[in-house]
Amino acid sequence: MTFLKAYWKNLILINYEVDPKILEPFVPLGTKLDSYNGKYFVSIVGFLFMDTKVLGIKLPYHVNFEEINLRFYVQRNGERGVVFIKEIVPKPLITLVANSIYHEHYFTAEMKHHWTESEHSKSFEYQWKLGNKWQSISVETETEYTSISEDSEEQFITEHYFGYTKHKNKTFEYEVVHPTWRQLKVKNHNINIDFENNYGIQFKHLKNVRPTSIILAEGSEVSVKNKKTIHK
Repeated sequence: MTFLKAYWKNLILINYEVDPKILEPFVPLGTKLDSYNGKYFVSIVGFLFMDTKVLGIKLPYHVNFEEINLRFYVQRNGERGVVFIKEIVPKPLITLVANSIYHEHYFTAEMKHHWTESEHSKSFEYQWKLGNKWQSISVETETEYTSISEDSEEQFITEHYFGYTKHKNKTFEYEVVHPTWRQLKVKNHNINIDFENNYGIQFKHLKNVRPTSIILAEGSEVSVKNKKTIHK
């Protein structure tokens, strides 16, 4: 059964290689860390939810909204999935539903986004407010979409089709269905994030780490299936 349907549009994915020991406390039981060429990643992901339906219903004032998340990558029985460390949205009801039903780690904050386009480039920015300070990620890209190469880091990052959540001694799994995405080549970027206050002291060092890759994915319609318990 489909719990949520939406269009995920213009995803900025900023990817950092990290020591797997940092991630081990967050790994849900029954899953293991996934790596690409021996490298373990966390990603800052910003995008827009559009045309959102929960159980087939559009909730008033909850149809289009931003999300920023910090995630990492796991696998289970050969299936590749993601685990979210923190997800930020501007709607308290989304936070309540996601945290209570899916046991995710949502947080509500004031948010906004800006998309602009010229003859030679496109620009995308997502912002959220932490205390009294605005945080932001932004990219400038080329204008023509290209496919994501097979077996590339970009494919590894964008093609994980299960989500896993850790709740007490239980692990929940849900399937995320979407087609392969196209990308816009990123020419410039800007990252304005207080990593420690957003995500904890174990991620403070990312302020001084250069991302291994930055992707702007076009996005698509996405379906999130109902959760099931895989470990209890």
